[in-house]
Amino acid sequence: MARGKLRIYLGAAPGVGKTYAMLSEAHRRVERGTDVVVGFVEHHGRPRTEVMLHGLEQIQCHELRYRGTVFTEMDVAAVLARKPAVAVVDELAHTNVPGSRHDKRWQDIEQLLEAGIDVISTVNIQHLESLGDVVESITGVRQRETVPDEIVRRADQIELVDMSPQALRRRMAHGNIYQPDKVDAALSNYFRPGNLTALRELALLWVADRVDEYLQEYRAEHSIRSTWQARERIVVGLTGGPEGRTLIRRAARMAAKGSGSEVLAVYIARSDGLTSASPKELAVQRTLVEDLGGTFHHVIGDDIPSALLEFARGVNATQIVLGSSRRKAWQYVFGPGVGATVARDSGPDLDVHIVTHDEVAKGRGLPVARGARLGRSRIIAGWIVGVAGPVLLTLLLTSIPNGPGLANDVLLFLFLTVVAALVGGRLPALASAAAGSLLLNFYFTSPTHTLTVSNPKNIFAIAIFFAVAVSVASVVDLATRRTHQAARLRAESEILSFLAGSVLRGETTLDALLERVRETFGMETVALLERGSEVEPWTCAGRAGGSEDGADRPLQRPEDADVDMPVGDHMALALTGRVLPAEDRRVLAAFAAQAAVVLDRQRLAGEAARAGELAEGNRIRTALLAAVSHDLRTPLASIKASVTSLRSDDVAWSPEDEAELLAGIEAGADRLDHLVGNLLDMSRLQTGTVTPLIREIDLDEVVPMALGGVPEGSVSLDIPEELPIVAVDPGLLERSVANLVENAVKYSPDGEPVLVAASALGDRVEVRIADRGPGVPDSAKGRIFEPFQRYGDAPRGAGVGLGLAVARGFAEAMGGTLAAEDTPGGGMTMVLTLRAAPGRPPVRPDLPAQATT
Repeated sequence: MARGKLRIYLGAAPGVGKTYAMLSEAHRRVERGTDVVVGFVEHHGRPRTEVMLHGLEQIQCHELRYRGTVFTEMDVAAVLARKPAVAVVDELAHTNVPGSRHDKRWQDIEQLLEAGIDVISTVNIQHLESLGDVVESITGVRQRETVPDEIVRRADQIELVDMSPQALRRRMAHGNIYQPDKVDAALSNYFRPGNLTALRELALLWVADRVDEYLQEYRAEHSIRSTWQARERIVVGLTGGPEGRTLIRRAARMAAKGSGSEVLAVYIARSDGLTSASPKELAVQRTLVEDLGGTFHHVIGDDIPSALLEFARGVNATQIVLGSSRRKAWQYVFGPGVGATVARDSGPDLDVHIVTHDEVAKGRGLPVARGARLGRSRIIAGWIVGVAGPVLLTLLLTSIPNGPGLANDVLLFLFLTVVAALVGGRLPALASAAAGSLLLNFYFTSPTHTLTVSNPKNIFAIAIFFAVAVSVASVVDLATRRTHQAARLRAESEILSFLAGSVLRGETTLDALLERVRETFGMETVALLERGSEVEPWTCAGRAGGSEDGADRPLQRPEDADVDMPVGDHMALALTGRVLPAEDRRVLAAFAAQAAVVLDRQRLAGEAARAGELAEGNRIRTALLAAVSHDLRTPLASIKASVTSLRSDDVAWSPEDEAELLAGIEAGADRLDHLVGNLLDMSRLQTGTVTPLIREIDLDEVVPMALGGVPEGSVSLDIPEELPIVAVDPGLLERSVANLVENAVKYSPDGEPVLVAASALGDRVEVRIADRGPGVPDSAKGRIFEPFQRYGDAPRGAGVGLGLAVARGFAEAMGGTLAAEDTPGGGMTMVLTLRAAPGRPPVRPDLPAQATT
């Protein structure tokens, strides 16, 4: 089934008449015999719009109740069942009431289109998602209902419904848009002339861009290569030289003379990566063109004039701006230059502007990359071989009587030319060939000591020598360059392999990666800079090299660095130390992209850890609610029943009964106090607000006080007097021991007292609380210290499972530990390990028998 077609009426502002235009189109289609239904139209009480619904079939809306109010939404199922040829659906950006088939109305429309139904809809420019921030800055109102731009761009037809701000305000004043009591407020706020003018311009520009997309698609489908001057587009050709800034500013001034003009700066690099362009200068020019509202493009092409014209015609440019050549006069013997070639081949549809600048005829200089590859020492050695070598060889050959002959002389000079090419490259080899030709002519070709040659064969031999020498020098230089390129590519592949491996393994941290970048490229400092938006300042996300505080050369912007590599719109890798050649930027770009990935991974890991903490907090809160729902109600119910009984006038309570009821109230209050205390203690531990006040104290001063909450005779205490003093918080220690003892008494069988014993082991003091209860298997010993954990068949009234968790938390806050062990003969022993006070030599007494059994 073919997908339906979408037609959208785009309004510049509310009230311009887009719904009226949509309904007019529906009437026109009905008159032509098309099956049209109204799926949903919101007329907002406007009489003229409501009248337009007459004569159109309307699908009954679906009613939904939400928060006590009945809302009406489009019944998508009814429209699909009716299956008309065209459905009219108003307000594309509308958010449906919860409980609807889809969250957004544009999703309803997508379903209708998939069913083969054509849809006519409306939307205002302020509801486009990409323009939300812009509209808010203009009107001060944030649009909550938005529609993705892609949904609107995919529409088969978009018709702009426009109206001047003055006419729209008059319509508003006449009451054709809002009720009279809202007109004054609307005119003085949202519908101010400035707001309406700005919204109108936004709508016009957005539609113009959409029209331009249609034009590009049409030209591509019909293979149209010539320029259609529907809109001024100015292409600026950059070489990476200092004149680029002048060209960009000149093109921006030209674009400012016509509304809607664009500036596109393009730099064309050769495919072999050999270039004399300054990466730093290109980065500055890129920033400049973007600041002036243009765009920067990087194109690969060996034939620069053809690549430039191909790019210009591809973007439907109307003008090309180039700078006057920097070549000196004698360099024109090698060709007319890029500017002249582009002007000659541009044709009648492209205007070429040649702009003068301060660098005209100052020379372009030699490419930095080629000499830099060989090194200064090799270049000097090559020139020595190429210039001094033929002279020395001539002295040697002239000193030999009768010599080896002209043929061998030519071969020896050719050998020197090859050596010069291998050592110093092409230019020393060419110098060697020229010097060798002259010396062969002057010293070894009759008549000697003159540049004239009497025998034509010798002339031919010298010419052949020079041609072969030049050819061999070129081939050797090319082979050297290819060898260098192969070695470089091998090094690049090793670096990229390292990066790929680090990505897969997830091993590289941001600091380690930046340090690797610094070492790889031999830079002084490497920093990853980022910012939230175009107007926010740059901040350093990571740094390697330089001083620790960055005081040696702070990097506040990418432009301050010797090399900067953009990563997206709001991130850049900045390097200081030297300017990198263009061929190094390929690998640098990979490092920059990996740095951004590593930074995102670190932040995601941090967010995941925080999310885990929040999830753990939510789990604890959920467990808290589940646990206390019963344990808080039970003592409250007991207290309430006792108090109600005492206040009752129907029963005469005896003194014994009243005492029993009061005892029940006291017991319930004690249970509540204990429960709330544990809850507060757990809350303090979870939030990290427990601050122990450590002081030196004897155990026999604290432990007996912790036994006040258990029945007499249920605990057997064994605290030797010779134990060393411990460094603890007395309050936290008392609470920990009390929780441990109460837990042990709870699970000990009747008649079996809990043993609380202490002993000294090295610089530690252990307090053991042993019971004869059912014990806990090894697999569950770790879980019993988690909050809200109760083991086995513990009754609901036995607590909420916080005692052990609080005890361990307090022990760790004091620098101690709490662990669970099996009691020999059955049961469980809690081992509370505390730090002995410093400066007090620990005593190693004989452990009493009852402490170890």
